[in-house]
Amino acid sequence: MKKILVVDDDRASCELLGEILSAQGWEVSTADSPEKALLLSDRQKFDLVISDINLEADLSGLDLLPRLREKSPVILVTGFGSLETAIEATREGAWDFISKPFKVDEIVATAKRALEQNREKDEEIVTENISSGPMVGRSPKMIELYKEIARVAPTRSTVLILGESGTGKELVARAIHQNSPRKDGPFIAVNCGALTESLLEAELFGHMKGSFTGATGDRRGLWEEADGGTLFLDEIGETSLAMQVKLLRALQEGEIRRVGSTVSRRVDARIIAATNRDLEEEVRNGSFREDLFYRLSVVTLRVPPLRERPTDISILVEKFLLKARRNVGREHLRFSDEALKTLQIYEWKGNVRELEAAVEYAALRARGSEILPEDLPVKLLSDEFKQQATRFHLSQLYGDLPKLDELEKRYLLHVLEKTAGNRTRTAEILGIDRRTLYRMAERFGIALD
Repeated sequence: MKKILVVDDDRASCELLGEILSAQGWEVSTADSPEKALLLSDRQKFDLVISDINLEADLSGLDLLPRLREKSPVILVTGFGSLETAIEATREGAWDFISKPFKVDEIVATAKRALEQNREKDEEIVTENISSGPMVGRSPKMIELYKEIARVAPTRSTVLILGESGTGKELVARAIHQNSPRKDGPFIAVNCGALTESLLEAELFGHMKGSFTGATGDRRGLWEEADGGTLFLDEIGETSLAMQVKLLRALQEGEIRRVGSTVSRRVDARIIAATNRDLEEEVRNGSFREDLFYRLSVVTLRVPPLRERPTDISILVEKFLLKARRNVGREHLRFSDEALKTLQIYEWKGNVRELEAAVEYAALRARGSEILPEDLPVKLLSDEFKQQATRFHLSQLYGDLPKLDELEKRYLLHVLEKTAGNRTRTAEILGIDRRTLYRMAERFGIALD
């Protein structure tokens, strides 16, 4: 029988997770303090450790990780997911990283994978020290993106970043660079869609004096400038087929040739590309080379649009509001609950970039210390949107698509929190009697005392 150690300073959470794992036929021990966790780990061998990061003690889950992972794989759990935490957890050798609130199915499946994999004791995924990047979000999809960045950053592999306009693809590219062995080298970004084919070639590969009108001297290209660092090719899907041939050659050979030159130059630059197009479809219709697509997409990352991570909107709003406060000179400016709710249920076709513009606009229009709904952009106040806003969207409330049992459990916990644990009031709100409430709590492993 597989043995699992669960570590969480919240005794109720610790026992609940223990019950969930025990139901899978595993032997579970629990520890509500780092000291107890270390003591149990010294006394017996565990096949897996699942630990919360924030243990409200001198030692955190990250502090325990180096000592526990020497004996068994460790899954870390946190309610404050971020790129920095994901990279630190990966650097310290965590087997996986899960953000709260997690789904029961998710943590069981993750535990099964950890137990089934024959993981060598000293196997680690190593990354460089993190830097405080501007990426923001704690939704499950962003946590997965953080983990992918942490895994790919220390490698030399080319990366293709997919995502709609305004989702922050360049931020992802910069995060990969900043957490790679090339972090002290240059990060050069070029928008392939902003230049004509001839100008793009000269910008990327450089040119020799007299190679075209206006070429008054030899000039290094951006590919050479990125030597020892990272070259980010944004909007790669906008390049012509002729330009794609030249890009493919440079990628395969690791060499570039300046316009007007017959001499090739070796350049050591890691290539990261990004596009908002469906390149697989472009390959099928013949507008993008298949060989270049496969060369670029050794690793493919997808940046989720804002509508798929609505729980991150309030975090992003707070970040953008800090900047807007400095701009308007009002440090105590804040969003009213009604205005924030309006932002949270809007669809944001322009993604994070559109949200940032809306926050800045609202801050400029606000008359007092509070931003009201009427201060928001006009499109958020249209009759059509107001009708949309009156609908009840479960995806907006939870940011994912849980099973019915999970949804029922979350709502019960929500009502208990709002009533401060008052069982009579909770039963009234749910429209059930107290006996049904107790059965419901027992089914979900919730202690009502």
